[in-house]
Amino acid sequence: MASKEGGMAFSRKSYKLTSDAEKSRVTGIVHEKLLNDYLHRVFSSPDHGPAAATSRKPLNFQNLPEHLDQLLHVDDEEEEESQEQVEGRLGPSTVVLDHTGGFEGLLLVDDDLLGVIGHSNFGTIRSTTCVYKGKWIYEVLISSQGLMQIGWCTINCRFNQEEGVGDTHNSYAYDGNRVRKWNVTTTNYGKAWAAGDIVSCLIDLDEGTLSFSLNGVSLGTAFENLSRGLGMAYFPAISLSFKESVAFNFGSRPLRYPVAGYRPLQDPPSADLARAQRLLGCFRAALSVELDPVEGRLVEKETSEWRLQGQPTILLTLAHIFHHFAPLLREVYVVEAVLMSFLLGVVEAGSPEQAQTVVHQVLDLLWLFMEDYEVQDCLKQLLMSLLRLYRFSPIVPDLSLQIRYLRLTIAILSHQKSRKFLLSNVLFDVLRSVVFFYIKSPLRVEEAGLQELIPTTWWPHRSPREGKEEVKEETSEERLRRRAYERGCQRLKKRIEVVEELQVQILKLLLNNKDDNGGEASRYIFLTKFRKFLQENASGRGNTPMLCPPEYMVCFLHRLISALRFYWDEYKASNPRTSFSEEAYVPPQIFYNGKVDYFDLQRLGGLLSHLRKTLKDDLASKANILIDPLELQATTMDDLDEDEEPAPAAAQVPRTAAVTLMTPRRPLSASEKVKVRTLSAEQRTREDIEGSQWNEGLLVGRPPEEPDQPLTENSLLEVLDGAVMMYNLSVHQQLGKMVGVSDDVNEYAMALRDTEDKLRRCPKRRKDILAELTKSQKVFSEKLDHLSRRLAWVHATVYSQEKMQDIYWLLRVCLRTIEHGDRTGSLFAFMPEFYLSVAINSYSALKNYFGPVHSMEELPGYEETLTRLAAILAKHFADTRIVGTDIRDSLMQALASYVCYPNSLRAVERIPEEQRIAMVKNLLAPYEQRPWAQTNWILVRLWRGCGFGYRYTRLPHLLKTKPEDASLPSLQKPCPSTLLQQHMADLLREGSDVAPSFLNSVLNQLNWAFSEFIGMIQEIHQAAERLERNFVDSRQLKVCATCFDLSVSLLRVLEMTITLVPEIFLDWARPTSEMLLRRLAQLLNQVLNRVTAERNLFDRVVTLRLPGLESVDHYPILVAVTGILVRLLVHGPASGTEKATSVLLADPCFQLRSISYLLGQPEPPAPGTALPAPDRKHFSLQSYTDYINVEELAQVEQMLAHLTSASAQAAAASLPTSEEDLCPICYAHPISAVFQPCGHKSCKACIDQHLMNNKDCFFCKATIVSVEDWDKAANASATSSAA
Repeated sequence: MASKEGGMAFSRKSYKLTSDAEKSRVTGIVHEKLLNDYLHRVFSSPDHGPAAATSRKPLNFQNLPEHLDQLLHVDDEEEEESQEQVEGRLGPSTVVLDHTGGFEGLLLVDDDLLGVIGHSNFGTIRSTTCVYKGKWIYEVLISSQGLMQIGWCTINCRFNQEEGVGDTHNSYAYDGNRVRKWNVTTTNYGKAWAAGDIVSCLIDLDEGTLSFSLNGVSLGTAFENLSRGLGMAYFPAISLSFKESVAFNFGSRPLRYPVAGYRPLQDPPSADLARAQRLLGCFRAALSVELDPVEGRLVEKETSEWRLQGQPTILLTLAHIFHHFAPLLREVYVVEAVLMSFLLGVVEAGSPEQAQTVVHQVLDLLWLFMEDYEVQDCLKQLLMSLLRLYRFSPIVPDLSLQIRYLRLTIAILSHQKSRKFLLSNVLFDVLRSVVFFYIKSPLRVEEAGLQELIPTTWWPHRSPREGKEEVKEETSEERLRRRAYERGCQRLKKRIEVVEELQVQILKLLLNNKDDNGGEASRYIFLTKFRKFLQENASGRGNTPMLCPPEYMVCFLHRLISALRFYWDEYKASNPRTSFSEEAYVPPQIFYNGKVDYFDLQRLGGLLSHLRKTLKDDLASKANILIDPLELQATTMDDLDEDEEPAPAAAQVPRTAAVTLMTPRRPLSASEKVKVRTLSAEQRTREDIEGSQWNEGLLVGRPPEEPDQPLTENSLLEVLDGAVMMYNLSVHQQLGKMVGVSDDVNEYAMALRDTEDKLRRCPKRRKDILAELTKSQKVFSEKLDHLSRRLAWVHATVYSQEKMQDIYWLLRVCLRTIEHGDRTGSLFAFMPEFYLSVAINSYSALKNYFGPVHSMEELPGYEETLTRLAAILAKHFADTRIVGTDIRDSLMQALASYVCYPNSLRAVERIPEEQRIAMVKNLLAPYEQRPWAQTNWILVRLWRGCGFGYRYTRLPHLLKTKPEDASLPSLQKPCPSTLLQQHMADLLREGSDVAPSFLNSVLNQLNWAFSEFIGMIQEIHQAAERLERNFVDSRQLKVCATCFDLSVSLLRVLEMTITLVPEIFLDWARPTSEMLLRRLAQLLNQVLNRVTAERNLFDRVVTLRLPGLESVDHYPILVAVTGILVRLLVHGPASGTEKATSVLLADPCFQLRSISYLLGQPEPPAPGTALPAPDRKHFSLQSYTDYINVEELAQVEQMLAHLTSASAQAAAASLPTSEEDLCPICYAHPISAVFQPCGHKSCKACIDQHLMNNKDCFFCKATIVSVEDWDKAANASATSSAA
C-alpha cells in the first residue's frame, strides 16, 4: 500500500471510533459470521487460545471497543502491583543525571540528561536516584575510550578536579582506559574498553559486592564488603577528562545486556510494554490474514504478500488497533522494545526485498492511522534507537549485527515520506547520522573473530640502511605465511565490503532526486543539511564536542564518493552530452557567483568582501555578474564591526551573494532577463540549483573560457564541492594518523628481529639471559600477531585499493578544477584555498600512506597526473593572485618535496618548457621578497648529486643513528636535474639584472645565517661550560641547527652557480662581477676561519654532540666551501683563476692554514703552548673516501699547492700601505672610489656592495648620484697643477 502522498485517498477522519448504531451498517460488506471470525482472529485473548466458535462471544465493531479495553486492562493491575513492590531505591522514578547539584567541574549534559561530555580536567557527575538495598544495574555507552572512572558513590563523597569517583572512601570505579579498579587505592582489573563498548555496573547490596561487565561479559567481582546500613546509599557516578563522552541507560531504554536477578534503576513501563506487545500481536495478525467476501472465508497470507485493498472492514479494524497503539509508539522504551524488535524480525526473516515491502506497509499504515506528530515522534525514536544499536554493537566475525541494523535503516529510508521527514528534521539535526557510514575498528582482536578469519599472521621484514628501508629476500616459509595472511585479509575485506555497500545504498537514497512528487526531492533537502554540516565542522562555531570525529568523516567521504559517482555516471548514460565522473571537476563560476556558501573559508585572493570590491569590474566584464551595491555595503559594515559577538550556531544561516546577470552573451528580451535572488540555503528550490531554460542555476556567470555543454546535474557539482571540503577538514589528518598502526608493526618487527639475533649470539651457558630473551621474543611475537590482524582491518577499511582510487579521483578532480579556474584570469582569486590544499595533501597521502601494500604507480594515468600537479605547483607557488601566506608556504613546501623524488622530479621536467623557465625564473628572484629558505632548498635539491662530495643521503657521522622518519624528503637519494640546471644557467647568463640581484640576496642571507649560527653556539658553549647545572633550551638548539643547515645549503647554491656560470664572478667586464667575487671571498674566509681553527668554539660544540645539533659537523660545511674554491681556483680558465686567487689572497681574513686543515694538516702550536694530544683525531677530507673520490682529493691538493705558491709570491711583492690610505669601512683595501656629490671615499668593493641595497652615503646619508674612480697620486698631481 502506498502512503497518502502516493495516491491513497484515505483520511483518518473517515474512521471515527464511535459506538452509534450507524456503525454496524458500515460493515455490511461482509456477513456477521465472517466479521466475527475475523475480529476474533485478530483480537484473540492472550490468556486463552483461539476458542471454538460456539464458546466465543460474537464480535462486531459495536462491541469491539469494549472487548479491546478488556483485553488491555489487565496490564494496569500488574503495573500497580509492580509499583508497590519497589524497595531499596530512593529518588525520582525517572532517573537522569543530577545537573543541578550533583556534579563537580565543567560538564556538558545532553538535553535528555543522560549523555555527558567532559569539559574540564576531571569533572564528576552523579544520578538523581540512589539505592540502599537489593541488586541493581545500569549501563554506560562508551563514546570515547579516554580517561574515565565509572561506578558508584555516596552523597558524602567530595570530589574535585584531581580526585573523582573511586579516589575517595565509599566510592568505587572501573577505569577501562588504564584497565584498573579504584577505591582510594588502585589495582589491575578488567579489560581495556574502546569507543562503542557498553559497560554494565552491578551492585549487590544484599551481599555487599560490586562488579562490572564489558559488552555482556562479566569482569568478575571488583569490590566486596561494601559499607551498608543507616545513611548508606549509592548513586551511579562518573568522572571523565576533557572531551571524553558517554551516555547512560538507567532503564529508560531496554538494557542491552540485562543480568538475571538485577533490576535497572528506572523501572520499565510494564503496563505500556504489555499493552504494546498485545497490540503488536493484533497488528501482526491483521497483516497475516485477508478477507474473501465472495467465498466468505479468511485467507492466510504471508506478511510480505499482504496488501491493503481499501476494504472498510480491515480499515476499521486497523483504526481500532492504532487508536490504542499510536500514543504508545511515542515512548522510547516501547519503540525500542516492541516496534524495533518487530521490524528487526521482519528484516531477518526474509530477503531484503521482502523486508522492504513489509516495512513499507507498516510505515504506510503508521502515516495513515496516526497523527503526523505521532508518526514523527515514533520515527525519530526509531532512528535514534537504530543508530545507537549500530554504534554500540560489538564487532563479530561476519558483521551480522551491523548488517541487520543497516538493512532496517535502508528499508525505513526507502519509504519516501518517512525519508523526507527524517532527512528534514532528524538525520542531521537530532542525530549524528554520519555514524551510519562508520565501521569501527575492533580494539580486541579476539572478540572480533579475527584470529579465526586470519589464522596466519605476517609482517614485512626490513632493515634500515642509509636512511632507506631495504626489503630482504623472502624465504619460502615467509612467502607461504605472507600468502596465507593475504588470503585472510581478502576474506575480511569481502565481509567489510558488504557493510560498505549497504552504507552506500543509504546515501543513494538520500541523494535521490526523482522523488519530488508531493514536495522537494530528497537530494535538495540533503544538500541543505550537508552544507550546514560542513559549516559546523569548518567554522568551529558550534559546540566543539558535537563536531564530526575524523574517523567518521573518512568513512563518510568514501561512501559519498561512491554514491556521487553512481549518480554522475547514471546521468551521463541518459544524457550523452554530459561528462563521465572520471572527467569531473567543479566549474569556476561556483566560486564567485555566490550560489554556494563557503562560510568564512579563505579564498586564494583573500577575503570575499575584499575580492567583490576589487574585482567587481572583472566580474561584470568576464562573467556578466553585477554585485548588488547593498550587498557590498552590508559586507563592508560587517568587516568593520569586528567587536560584534557571533550569532549562535543554530541562528547562522548560510546565505548566497546577491548577483545579477547582466549583458548576457546571448540576446534576451526584457522579460527574459534573469535575476539571481539572495536566498538562504534553506530557501533554495530545485530551480535555484539546477536552473531552468534561461537560468543556469548554480552555474550562472559562466566565463568565456568554460565550455557551454553541461558536466552533469548542478546538484551533483555541489555534492562534489562538499566532498573536497570534507577531505580538507579532517580526512587527511586521519589518514596520516592511522599510519601509526603500520609504524607500530615495523617497530615491533625490528625489536623481534634484534631479540632473535641476540638469542643466536647468546652463549648457551647463560641460561638466565636466554630465559629473558625468550620471554621478550614471546611478548613481541604476540604483540605482532595482534597488530598484524589489526593492520589487516585498517587496510580493509582505510587503505584498500578502492579507497586509494577514491583519493586519487579526488586529486584529479582538484587538478582539473584548478586548471579551469586558472584560465579565468583574475577571477581565479575567488577559488577557496582548500582546493589547492587538497591537491597537495591527497597526493602526499597517496604517496606516503597507502604503501607498501598499494603503490600509486599502479593507478591509471599516474604519470599524467604527476605532470599536471607539477605544472600547478610550478606555476602557482609564485602566483601573485594567491595572497594567503599559509597556502603560499604550502605550495612552496610541496614543490620542495616534489623535486626530492625521481618520479615527481621527472614530472617537473615534463611540463612545457615555457613553464619550466618561468618556474626557475621565480626561484631566482631576490630572496628578500619571499620565504627564501624553501626556495633555496629547491635549488639545492636540483644540484644535490653534482657538487663536491655531495652524493650522500645522510651525513657520514649520522649513519650509525636511526633516522626518525626514513621517508622524509631530505633523506631521499640524490636525483639532480641537469635540465633545470641548464635553465638556471641560461637565465643567469642572459639576464643582466637576474644574476646580481639573486647572488646579492644569497650572499646577504649567507652572511646572516652564519653570523646567527656563530652567535648561538657561543651562547650554547657558555651554558655548557658553567659549573652549575644548566639546561639549554631545545628550541634554541633547533634554531641553531637550522641556521647551520641554511648556511650549508646557501653555500651549495653558490657552488652550483659558479659551476654553471663561472663568468658571473670571473668576467670582470660585467659591472658587478668583481664586487660579487670579493664578497664571496670574504664570506668563504670567515667560514673557514671559524670552522677550521684548532680547539675553537665550533670544534668544542661539535664534540658535545648535543641532542638537536646532530647535523652540525665539520664535513657538510667544509666540503661545500671546498667545492666553491675548487671551481674558482682549479676548474676555471687561467685568467679567471688568477683573478680569483688575487681576490682571495687580498682579503685580510685569508689564512693558508685553513686550506691546509682540509687535508688534515694541523695548525702548528703557538710558542709557549702545550703540544696537542698524540691521539687527537684531526679532520681530513682524505678520511671520507666513501664520499669524496680520488679525483676530487687530487683537486684539493692542487688547490693547496697553488695557493701556497701564490701566497708566497704575494707576500714578497706586497708593499706597506699607509693607514690613512685604507678604506675607512673595511680597512682591507686601499681607497679607490669617491662618492658624488658629497665627496666621501671608500674602496670600490665596499661602495658597490652598499649600493646593491642602499643609495645613501655611509657617512653623511646624502643620496649618492654617482661613484668615480679615485687615485691618490693622480688626484695629488691634478691638485698641484691646478694650484
